[in-house]
Amino acid sequence: MRKKNYNPPSSIQPGLFDGLEDYFDSAKAAFEFIPPAKVKELAEAQARAGKPSIDEMPPLSQADRIFFMSFGSGSSGNCSYVGDRHSGFLIDAGVDATRVIKDLRDNGIMPEQIKGILLTHDHHDHISQAYPLLRLHRHLKLYCTPRTFNGLLRRRNVSRRIKDYHTPIHKEFPFKIGNFTVTPFEVLHDGAESVGFFIELGTDTLGLATDLGCISERADFYLRQSRNLVIEANYDRESLVNGKYPEHLKSRILAANGHLDNKVAAQFVASFYTQSLRNVFLCHLSNDNNTPQLALKAFHEAFTPLGISEFDKNVIHPDEILDPLKPRLAVIPLPRYDRTPLYTL
Repeated sequence: MRKKNYNPPSSIQPGLFDGLEDYFDSAKAAFEFIPPAKVKELAEAQARAGKPSIDEMPPLSQADRIFFMSFGSGSSGNCSYVGDRHSGFLIDAGVDATRVIKDLRDNGIMPEQIKGILLTHDHHDHISQAYPLLRLHRHLKLYCTPRTFNGLLRRRNVSRRIKDYHTPIHKEFPFKIGNFTVTPFEVLHDGAESVGFFIELGTDTLGLATDLGCISERADFYLRQSRNLVIEANYDRESLVNGKYPEHLKSRILAANGHLDNKVAAQFVASFYTQSLRNVFLCHLSNDNNTPQLALKAFHEAFTPLGISEFDKNVIHPDEILDPLKPRLAVIPLPRYDRTPLYTL
């Protein structure tokens, strides 16, 4: 290519580009074009010599994010999905098995991507569809503590063949499922042995605690480490106390191993809030003693003293898609009977 002289405009300082052509000529001479066939030959020679190629870089991959979806949350049935781009698992199995699989398929998640079912405890609204799911999809495993499994076996409507699928887990002992590390921890509830789950995927974390009467020491320890929370907000105390439930049922709900009050849940989350906390899903809302509006009101009252003036704008509804890059706290009451979108946390 013939060289062309470059004449800078008068507005540019004279002499600014002096020597530029000589620089490009020397740079061109310093590099040699190597045909692709020669590059391949050199790479193979490096490999035979056991030397890594300095021109090779590991392939870039999309950062893994946690996906979350709820199929129903409440005394009528509980089930949710946690996964990444490759695989996932169900937490509890109290929602119709065929609907859960259909909802997952609708979101591009095939049954073979589900590695197992994790049970929080043995109450009917958390385990009723466990065996139907296992029977239809025999590659699944059932993860629960031995005491929870024994409690499940005591129920007459559960087939003893469920033993073939059981993988025991133990509180405070992490285990792997897919790309996730899961640590069960004790929560106080009147199941045979109730647990929450602390779920890790890389640097992302999700803490789940449903059906608990109070924030115990171990629940406090794990939930405070979570960037995303699924926590019970079962009842509004005034609605429960003045409601139609018989006194023995009110006492069971109010007990330390019963269910969690809206205000207790809200004040607990507010006590350790930082901007690293991204999403709070409120689960197991009572049909008779609570509403999503009452639960959100309790969170608003707990967060107002922290000076979070934009809190109301940061509360979104279940039909909105979460934007992981938007700096805000999302507080989302989970619907009792309906599925949510597949959230990217």
